[in-house]
Amino acid sequence: MGERKVLNKYIPPDFDPSKIPRGTRKGGKRNEMKVRMMLPMSICCNTCGNYISKGTKFNSRKEDALGEDYLGIQIFRFFFRCNRCSAEITMKTDPKNSDYTVESGASRNYEPWRDKATQEEEAEREREEEEEGDAMKALENRTKESKREMDIMAALDEMRSLNARNAKVSLNDALGAIHGKIDAERRRAEEAEEAQAKAVFAEAQKAAAGFVRRLESDSDSDGAGAKRPRLGEGDVLGGGSNLPKVAKPAFLAAAPKPKPKPKLVVRPKAVPKPAEKTKPAESEDGEDSGGGGLGLLGDYGSSGDDSR
Repeated sequence: MGERKVLNKYIPPDFDPSKIPRGTRKGGKRNEMKVRMMLPMSICCNTCGNYISKGTKFNSRKEDALGEDYLGIQIFRFFFRCNRCSAEITMKTDPKNSDYTVESGASRNYEPWRDKATQEEEAEREREEEEEGDAMKALENRTKESKREMDIMAALDEMRSLNARNAKVSLNDALGAIHGKIDAERRRAEEAEEAQAKAVFAEAQKAAAGFVRRLESDSDSDGAGAKRPRLGEGDVLGGGSNLPKVAKPAFLAAAPKPKPKPKLVVRPKAVPKPAEKTKPAESEDGEDSGGGGLGLLGDYGSSGDDSR
């Protein structure tokens, strides 16, 4: 392998380095070189519509953009290919805005923060133009800025004092305050429900007061046969005569009274009275004439025949 290493290079006698164009002496045409970089923005390929996200790594060719610079800063151009359709995409550096711009082959995705920054820059530029020839306008702008700064400082002081107060509160105190608040809310809810239930119950009693009647029945008569006094149409159980009388509905007044049903009288069956047993005659010696137990059996049979 030593024969491949060349220490001396041949330079022809007619070689003139001054004839080589500037910028192409190293790396070939336009000072090109291969670099590996990451995509600084999200783009969409115009050929296949593929979205390439920010931070995608790729190999690219870097070259100098001839005749393009910003305040003496050289602008570079990068060539790379889409990772789906292999279409060539070109982008350039933008030293004015410290950013990159897509030159061809793709379009940059919408970035809202860029619009916000652009609007802020435009507002700052317009303000500088207004203050350039108007001292009163500049004074008003400075007064507004000072007032805004004072409001910010007051808000910061309030936040610091609040944090200092909260630092003194322990965990148990905070939990106790939270539980106390929850218990108070639950008690208020229970009291409200109880008051609502009482109101509904009172309204139901008032509504039912005019429709309660006592129907006449056989049980209204006491044991002596006298009937108990009936309540009037306007009287209510437990109420007096001062309550307003309620008129009987029309359909009840027009309806015929039902005929009383005949009562069934159930008479008890006659139970035959048991015949009196006759004592057997005793003999002079004090013994029964019936002959002991056999005589009693004969008397029981005869008494049964008589009862029949």
